[in-house]
Amino acid sequence: MSPSAPSLHDKLNQLRQRFIDQLPARLQHTVDQWQQSQASSEAHARLGPELHRFFHSLKGTGRSLGFERIALLADQGETALHEQPPAGDVVERVFVQLAEEQQRLQSLPGQQRALAAMNSVEFSPKPVQTRSKRQRLIYLCDDEPDQVGQLLHHLRCFGHEVVHFEDTDAFFNAVITRRPDAIIMDVQFPQGHTAGTETLASLNKLTGERLPSIVLSAHGDFHSRLSAVRAGCNGYFTKPVKPLDLMLAVDELTTPIDDEPLRILIVDDEPEVAAYHALLLEQAGMAVQQVNHPADALNALERFSPDLLLVDVYMPVCSGEELANIIRQQPEHVGLPIIYLSSETDSQKQLSAMTAGVEAFITKPVVPDELVSAVKLRAERLRLLRSLMTRDSMTGLYNHSTTTDLISKALAQAHRDNTQHAMAMIDIDHFKAVNDTHGHLAGDQVIITLARLLKTRLRMSDIIGRYGGEEFVVLLKGVSDARASELIDALRHDFAQVDFHAGGARFRCTFSAGVSSFPTHPSTESLRLSADQALYRAKHQGRNQVITSTEQDDDGFPTA
Repeated sequence: MSPSAPSLHDKLNQLRQRFIDQLPARLQHTVDQWQQSQASSEAHARLGPELHRFFHSLKGTGRSLGFERIALLADQGETALHEQPPAGDVVERVFVQLAEEQQRLQSLPGQQRALAAMNSVEFSPKPVQTRSKRQRLIYLCDDEPDQVGQLLHHLRCFGHEVVHFEDTDAFFNAVITRRPDAIIMDVQFPQGHTAGTETLASLNKLTGERLPSIVLSAHGDFHSRLSAVRAGCNGYFTKPVKPLDLMLAVDELTTPIDDEPLRILIVDDEPEVAAYHALLLEQAGMAVQQVNHPADALNALERFSPDLLLVDVYMPVCSGEELANIIRQQPEHVGLPIIYLSSETDSQKQLSAMTAGVEAFITKPVVPDELVSAVKLRAERLRLLRSLMTRDSMTGLYNHSTTTDLISKALAQAHRDNTQHAMAMIDIDHFKAVNDTHGHLAGDQVIITLARLLKTRLRMSDIIGRYGGEEFVVLLKGVSDARASELIDALRHDFAQVDFHAGGARFRCTFSAGVSSFPTHPSTESLRLSADQALYRAKHQGRNQVITSTEQDDDGFPTA
């Protein structure tokens, strides 16, 4: 049996233990610097900033990790150094008391008492991550067979796992055993006119949470709708329902809150403090990377592409304020939220440090929930702004320029990793005829449906973009062109079975696709051109099919 993962407190205690182990060497090094600084005014001027930084960092680290006695002594040492002339007797007394405290912490009883006291600190639990995968478990409870087959078909076309129940008792027991991502529930059963919604209300009360649910009913009367509202239902459809409308409602109800965790970069020269803050943010579900030297921040920004930067103000070589100015001078990072962290409590110094246009100033030691809230609020705001700039407003897929940029970056990484990818260019067949016959609103519905099909059936790691009009592009990572062709062909088959409605008319649509492979085609443009040529062949050969790129395409077959 594999050992369980260490808890948050276990990880914090590891950081505290590391701090205790490293303290003697740090303290001895600083005592030596202090003694050297007393030799001459030149030595004092040279070593003074290092001494200040030691006490300031020790104060912040001590408070963050819960070593209050050390933090208090470091604060006294920092204050003594600020005096003119420095209060040397106070500084030396602080060194002696720090050495005594360090010895106490290093003794086993003292260490155990210190760590036990710190374990009383409470942290908010990590929020439950819901909707983390695109495939959903749907429970459909309906005892009328007329539409069940169609509903099951459309939901399964979009990759969902659907379980059908004909009676409320079996449905009730299933929910208790395995909670679904969404419920589609008829209202009326032999047990009563509102038996369906009454069952939902009982489940909500029993589980203590509101189950995502949509009601189907043959009746649109007030009492039926009221029973659905009281049962906490999210939607209400009267029969006969259009399967696509219901499917899109389920899709909206179960859409992932966010496919990717917020990405936070921490820059702090104190590894233990950086690791402590990283733990707090990771506990809240964020992805965190830390660097301990300002000079490494630019490379980390490029590699990690964070949603927010958490920066210590006082660092050697380059202050947080200077680093913020360096970052702000680069156009691609002008809007990146930056939050300062420091044990500095002087409001004037805080205001001065924020002149580089940072978002906030948080004083160490941080309150865990306040740190998480401040970071989450600002990082989510940037992500929303980025989404508005990079996403197609109709489908929510990446727009043309963003798709091209992401594919180029993915191919550059694939060159380094020696991995293969496949690209598919997809185009809806006879789309102009759909608009001309059924209207542009019907055409929009077709585009949105194909976009949602691609999102629900493909992996989160794949790049899916709307390339323009009725054309889409997909980069399937780590797969061969043959496997990609199989996946896209399965999507093509299911898309062709979706029923669309416009007024009283019902119609279906198909798409054609061309597939090319990397590294056979090593650049973004050559990969796209090859897939486009294969798409042209699919159109030329009768549409509603998937064609894989061949050498014949590369010899000059005309493009679409």
